[in-house]
Formats: sequence, C-alpha cells, structure tokens
Amino acid sequence: MNINEELKNILEWVICIIIAVVLGLWIRYYIMTPTQVQSVSMKPTLIESQRLILNRTIRLTHKLPERGDIITFEAPTEDYLTEAEFKESPTARYEEPENKFVHNVLEIGKVSYIKRVIALPGEHVKIQNGKVYINGEELEEDYLSSSVRTEAEGGLLVDFTVPEGTVFAMGDNRAESHDCRAFGCIPQDKIESIVLFRFWPFDKFGKVE
Repeated sequence: MNINEELKNILEWVICIIIAVVLGLWIRYYIMTPTQVQSVSMKPTLIESQRLILNRTIRLTHKLPERGDIITFEAPTEDYLTEAEFKESPTARYEEPENKFVHNVLEIGKVSYIKRVIALPGEHVKIQNGKVYINGEELEEDYLSSSVRTEAEGGLLVDFTVPEGTVFAMGDNRAESHDCRAFGCIPQDKIESIVLFRFWPFDKFGKVE
C-alpha cells in the first residue's frame, strides 16, 4: 500500500466519522434522545433516576404541545418574574447564549426542566383555594396525589392569561416544583421535547401520562 492509498483510507474514515457525528447530533436534537429524571418536581408521575425517551420532533413540526403533555424546556435565566416584568408580560425571560451551537445543540452548560403543560395560548388561568381554573372551569388533574394543593409558591402567576406562542407548565409535585408560577410562561422556541415513554425501571416501562 502506497502513501496515497493510506491517505485515501484515512480520509474515508474521517469522512465516515464526521457523517456519523453529524447524524447523531441531528437525531439527538430533532428526533429523540434519552434522559434521566433528576428532580422530585414531577412526583408521583416521575421519580428520580427513572429514564425516559424524549420525542424532539416538535422542533421540526413547530407544533405546540397539548394540555397534559409532559415536556422539557430550557430553564429561564430569571428564577422569578418581578412585578414590573409580570405586568409587561407573564413570559419567562431568557438571555442569548454566547455560543448557540455549544449551548443549544451540544447542550453544554444548559439546564432543562421537566414539567406538565397546564394551559395553552389565550387561556385564562386562575389558581385559587388549592385548585387550578382554566377559563373559569376547574381543571381535572387525575395525575395528582389526592392531597396535593396548588398554591402560588411565591410566584405572581396566579391570575393571568397565557400569552400567544407560550404555554403554562407546572410540576405534579406542586409544593416542591419551581415552575411557571414563578418564572413565567415558556415560549414555544424554548420547548425542547415531549416525554415519549419511560424505559427504566423495567417494571415501569411504557407511556408516561
């Protein structure tokens, strides 16, 4: 084998590796990816260390999730909306990352939350006496433990209308969930995925509702 053939073989391997990496990143960003539950905010539906498959085709279809869907989204820059920000718009605030590719695609240094969609654009939300009301009607939440009450938890979003192009989401473990009540509604372009199913532990394998 001469030097030219060796270089050709090396180049072919390099090209194959580059294609594999690009394809892998594309699938992970636009199709699906695994993840592990790392908080208690979705108990009893999701428990710490459980493993999930996330459907990320929402980034291709540009469709909003439906009420009841469990989604992941980029954590807002601000933990709490100020009263002035809330009056301006009850929407979560984000700062532009220094390197969008590293932040959005490689997801290095990026923090994501997992919550359940409660209300959709244009809907009026009111949290009162431990219950959630959508457009004046009490929301049935069979997925919650019977003892769970929904309170403000220090946030301002207890009586408002969901802005267009956003969703309002909360954790099922309402007392231990830092969610849209505090930091505001999530813009569509910050929604990363919808939980498809749980694959670990095996006795909990299946669709998550």
